[in-house]
Amino acid sequence: MGDMTLFAGARVHLTGIKGSGMVALAQVLASRGADVVGTDTAERFYTDLILRDLNIPVIEHFSASNLRAGTKALFYSAAYDPDQHPEIRAARESGIPVYTYTEGLGMLSDGTDATAVAGVHGKSTTTALLGTLVRALNLPLTTIVGSSVPDFGRRAAHVGGNRGLVAETCEYRRHFLDFHPDRILVTSIEADHLDYYSDYADIARAFREFVDRLPDGGSLIVCADDAGAAALGERVEKERPDLRVVRYGRKASGRFQVTGISTEPGATVLRVAGFDTNIRIPVPGMHNALNVTGALALLEDMLIAHGVDDGLSGRTWQTVVSAIAGFQGLARRSERIGEASGVLVMDDYAHHPTAIRAEIDALRSFYPGRRLVVDFMSHTYSRTAALLTQFAEALAGADAVILHRIYASARETFSGKVSGETLAQALREIHPDVTYIEEHTDALDHVAGLVREGDLFLTLGAGDNWQLGRRLLARLEQEASDRS
Repeated sequence: MGDMTLFAGARVHLTGIKGSGMVALAQVLASRGADVVGTDTAERFYTDLILRDLNIPVIEHFSASNLRAGTKALFYSAAYDPDQHPEIRAARESGIPVYTYTEGLGMLSDGTDATAVAGVHGKSTTTALLGTLVRALNLPLTTIVGSSVPDFGRRAAHVGGNRGLVAETCEYRRHFLDFHPDRILVTSIEADHLDYYSDYADIARAFREFVDRLPDGGSLIVCADDAGAAALGERVEKERPDLRVVRYGRKASGRFQVTGISTEPGATVLRVAGFDTNIRIPVPGMHNALNVTGALALLEDMLIAHGVDDGLSGRTWQTVVSAIAGFQGLARRSERIGEASGVLVMDDYAHHPTAIRAEIDALRSFYPGRRLVVDFMSHTYSRTAALLTQFAEALAGADAVILHRIYASARETFSGKVSGETLAQALREIHPDVTYIEEHTDALDHVAGLVREGDLFLTLGAGDNWQLGRRLLARLEQEASDRS
């Protein structure tokens, strides 16, 4: 697959290997025979478990001395400045080729049938579902997701073969422009990553640049229910008549029009115009129903490209419906951590107001009657500052909210203007039950005293407060054990 065959049997170094995309790249490189070693901080991430399972060594500090003699290439996470990082600088000085993660993804996509999933929201879940369906249908493709996927044995990639690649691609800093797509699905476009993009028009231009990378005869699948994605589809039809544009969603027409979404206890039920069968989805949310529909539209295009001329029909369709019904979702996407003393503990990565609102609404309908207690840690000062009011309005949908300091990105420093306390003050203006505790590591006693039987406790955001939910569950289980 692309230039990655060059690394079979070679020593390869991954700087920042615990990143969600980096761990998937490590898995694919290792599956192609590379001798992979990675470095990162000692901080614990869910990816530590994946790396341990893959038997990939991780050095938990950064140093030029970590580079092994004979290293053929270094890949690094976008979180690091290549001009400042000791390992990247040492590699360059030694003549070792240096690549970003997204350049590595570009290598994988070059010269093979490549499918990209893009969008501000929903791309991880959609890609994970596609990989699950690819796996169920035994297609000879590799799927890369920026998260741990239970259906992949909790890994971030499914290595099913070299005939093609399905990958989650990221719009941040136009990283997806390293990818060589044959087809693209766009779930949504709206203002985000405002430390890089100046406004909505800027990010919309980036998506148009990405679509322009499609070859003649390529396919663009867009969500008709999202204004940004729909506008992209309309523009592409005018400017690139050589491309096939497929729409999905409630506002679409044709085969992938959503004709119904309803909620039953423990399931979302989806009806799509081109199919007689109701589709049962075991994860909450209207947004996930749209993700499933987009995945179906994309999968049919992929099947036809890989010689399955009748696409989603017959036995193939039955296999797909069954696989969706068993889909376990994503780590950190409406993830059920456990239940003790009548308190259900869940976790979700949502870190943009739109995604936060969608998650809260989804859990309300999926778990009716439960009081919703949300612990949120905002990610990046720039996003918090730009969307402060929207964050407060989205979080106001919870019954009680606990907030912490902003989880800083390696790519920015504190400006002194917006902090976690700033968000707490904004939320207090519209919500009666808001608690601010600077560090989530200091919040366990408060949360344990707050929750009661029948509650749903949700850790939310792209920070490291997900650990709090696990500590709460462990305490509740211990207390229950002590009482018995």
